[in-house]
Amino acid sequence: MESLHNRWNHLKNALQQLQDEQLLRSLTPTRPGKRPGWIERAGQQMLDLASNDYLGLSRAAFVPDDPVVEDALHCHASTASRLVVGNHPIYPHLETLLSQLKGTEDAVVFGSGYAANTGTLAALVSRHDVVFSDRLNHASLIDGIRLSGARLVRYPHRDMDFLEEALRSTSCQGRRWIITDAVFSMDGTEAPLPEVVRLKQEYGAYLMLDEAHSAGVYGPNGAGLAHHHGLHRHVDILMGTLGKAYGAHGAYIAGDRVLIQYLMQTARSWMFTTALPPSVMARAHLNVKASLNMQIEREQLHQHARMFREHLRQHGLDTGQSSSQIVPLIVGSNAQAVQLGQLLQQAGIAAVPIRPPTVPRGTARIRFSLSAAHTPQDLHWAAETVVQMWTVLRGKA
Repeated sequence: MESLHNRWNHLKNALQQLQDEQLLRSLTPTRPGKRPGWIERAGQQMLDLASNDYLGLSRAAFVPDDPVVEDALHCHASTASRLVVGNHPIYPHLETLLSQLKGTEDAVVFGSGYAANTGTLAALVSRHDVVFSDRLNHASLIDGIRLSGARLVRYPHRDMDFLEEALRSTSCQGRRWIITDAVFSMDGTEAPLPEVVRLKQEYGAYLMLDEAHSAGVYGPNGAGLAHHHGLHRHVDILMGTLGKAYGAHGAYIAGDRVLIQYLMQTARSWMFTTALPPSVMARAHLNVKASLNMQIEREQLHQHARMFREHLRQHGLDTGQSSSQIVPLIVGSNAQAVQLGQLLQQAGIAAVPIRPPTVPRGTARIRFSLSAAHTPQDLHWAAETVVQMWTVLRGKA
């Protein structure tokens, strides 16, 4: 029998292997900085180019003018799932606001984006179905497909010719599903949604769109990429988060009322979990409502991204096919990504190395997330610093 002392040796060996491959991750104390768009990390003030606070709403202060919201702000515990006693009035209040924004019949809030995607896919997709999934989709979508037991066909990133041939040639006893991110979180690329919708209609598939990184940022009132293209009525399931552009916490699924009612009866990640605190939902309501009138901030964000991205490209840095507020600097090796991240943080820029399995092997990168809270001066300095640090690192290689 294995001794207690040696019981976890296999885990120690696995951790050592991660360390050897420059894949070991660690936690760093982080809190809001002294200025918008900045954080304090390990005691140092840094320009925040790592978070998803795209509109700067995480630090906004609003005075509620709604009694439901005001009451919820003072309630910090839900104590049970929503199906038991956790259904504070703020929940349907927020869900009504979200369904109005998305132009759907209804919406339901989940505890996180991961819970929304895994719970929804496991509830709706069966082992008789076939799911066509972009190769760079978020891990929560991939895990939800695995839970469903459906056959998975992964198509190369944004390759519509491959997707069409797969739809044409793949036999299916049940339903066909096309699943895609709207904006891809590690590449900053956009789904070719008009073509996706065309294929969805031509081959009779269902379409689920993960708008985690486009909600609040694209479209009228920040409704998302589907609304930006005027195609939201052709998307069967619209998913979005409240913890990125909206600066709060949680996620939601929006769609037809029968869909939402079914999820509330079958989505295990929603049914069997304690509801988020009403105070968190109140903050989400305030922020979503405020975001409806932040078109100037959305335009500033896209201007920031274009400037930052073009500065890096002009100096020969590889930002992939990014066209959004997410700008990757693809460096290749894990070691170089870690070293560059350390150099940038020493210079006062919070920029975290992203390595496998989050991204494919050989494509380690620094992922920059821009915000409307940043100033053009800060971003110009940051872009120049990135170029300088990358030049220094390459000179050492």
